Amino acid sequence: MGFVIGLLVAIGSMLGGFVAMGGHVGVIWQPWEFVIIFGMAVGAFIVAHPWRVQIDTGRATIEALLGKVPRRQDHLALLGLLFGLMRLVRTRPRNEIETHVDDPGNSTVFAGFPTILADKELTNYICDYVRLIVIGNIKPHELDALMDEEITTIRRNTLKPFHSMTSVAEGLPALGIVAAVLGIIKAMGAIDQAPALLGALLGAALVGTFTGIFASYGIFSPLAAKIKATREKQIQPYQIVKQALVAFMNGAMPQVALEHGRKSISSYERPSIDDVESALMSPGGGRPADAEQTQQEAA
Repeated sequence: MGFVIGLLVAIGSMLGGFVAMGGHVGVIWQPWEFVIIFGMAVGAFIVAHPWRVQIDTGRATIEALLGKVPRRQDHLALLGLLFGLMRLVRTRPRNEIETHVDDPGNSTVFAGFPTILADKELTNYICDYVRLIVIGNIKPHELDALMDEEITTIRRNTLKPFHSMTSVAEGLPALGIVAAVLGIIKAMGAIDQAPALLGALLGAALVGTFTGIFASYGIFSPLAAKIKATREKQIQPYQIVKQALVAFMNGAMPQVALEHGRKSISSYERPSIDDVESALMSPGGGRPADAEQTQQEAA
């Protein structure tokens, strides 16, 4: 919604100022200039990027416009799931834990957090590293380095739509010049015509330059920034998992390890300690089901 409002403000200010100067909006409507500019932009985009990146760019654009990012409740759910898994690792035998991470779809722990389970990539990421911890042959610094490496790979792949949209934005001013040059070539063919006709042809040609620059800096560059911000927020849960599990591997209690994960959340989105405690106390929130398990944890 913010992007749409900003775009309307930008277009409204541009057209309003043009009309206030005595310009005629109809002069700007040059559909064939638009066909040249945006057609070449689409063609260059297809040439420069693989099919999967093209599809992901469309998906990323929709996600950015709709604001599909992890919310506060999603962070609470993730922390609750991590707490439940860390409790299992401390109190249950290896074979029981493996039943949860090998088949999370049928796990009673994951079942309490359907929003996390619906994210297959994040679920696999969690299960992979809990499995490594359960095996017991990996050291904390090795786990830290491995998770960092995977997060770097995830970030690189996730931000490909941002880079592709940025390349389009950077090329649009030059494509606008191409359209303008073609318009001037057309105008030069009518050099012997009346000044009014020649002036209209030159004005139409200059619309190409205007369109390329406005589309670049007024639409596609802001959209690329919006895609980057959205995708960066979508990567944040992986960092939360990493911080919590590494702290747990270094000997922290599940509650303390959870705090490491909570602190990696942006301050304006971070749930408070009380919020996390309330979420863990709720049904399915990862709290011990009985006193016996609580005693096992204390031991």
